[in-house]
Amino acid sequence: MAAIRNIVILTGAGVSAESGIDTFRDSGGVWEQHRVEDVATPEAFARDRDLVLRFYDMRREAIQTRQPNAAHLALAKLQAQWPGRVTLVTQNVDDLHDRAAAALGVTAADLIHMHGEHLNAWCTACDVRSPWAGPLLDRPACPSCGEAALRPDIVWFGEMPYRMEEIFAALREADLFVSIGTSGAVYPAAGFVRNARDLGAATLELNLEPSQGSLWFDEARHGPATVVVPAWVEEMLAR
Repeated sequence: MAAIRNIVILTGAGVSAESGIDTFRDSGGVWEQHRVEDVATPEAFARDRDLVLRFYDMRREAIQTRQPNAAHLALAKLQAQWPGRVTLVTQNVDDLHDRAAAALGVTAADLIHMHGEHLNAWCTACDVRSPWAGPLLDRPACPSCGEAALRPDIVWFGEMPYRMEEIFAALREADLFVSIGTSGAVYPAAGFVRNARDLGAATLELNLEPSQGSLWFDEARHGPATVVVPAWVEEMLAR
């Protein structure tokens, strides 16, 4: 990894797990006693809107009590101090990367929430996304158009992730692709390592255990994110 300037980092649920934010991949697709199909698909929202809104209201409230951990802070430090560009693409819908970045003054444009954000609401009437920290179950009016048509600004299964053109543009310029805390099971993110390899980038996995896509990486380091990520960041900044 001698000539590295531009880095693309993909993070998944394993980065936020040590902050107390649960994943759903660890228990056969059951997330806080709910099947993914019942709370994370457009069909579920159409079938039982109250259930879905109640579920996301609980998640939205919970994440506001969590704090960025050492892995979030280390990645923000890398973005702040690395002489090239570090594009951070997260599958997580919490705001822990955002808060870590804000603490160090990291440019928001280099943080991409490809699966949406809990602290946003999307109006399906006017297509405006608004910051949102409160509940949606009581059908509040959209701040932009006044319609009661808000839903969680979350990319559900079967929907297209956000800002894909920007992500692929960053991958084309990357010298190093790093995957942190991901299962390697959710596409299109799971395919980024192969895109990066095909484009000539070096690839590194930092994960609690080997992911489903581990064989595609040039190097893998396994352990808790709060241990392996800060150690890798310090190594990079000492180069």
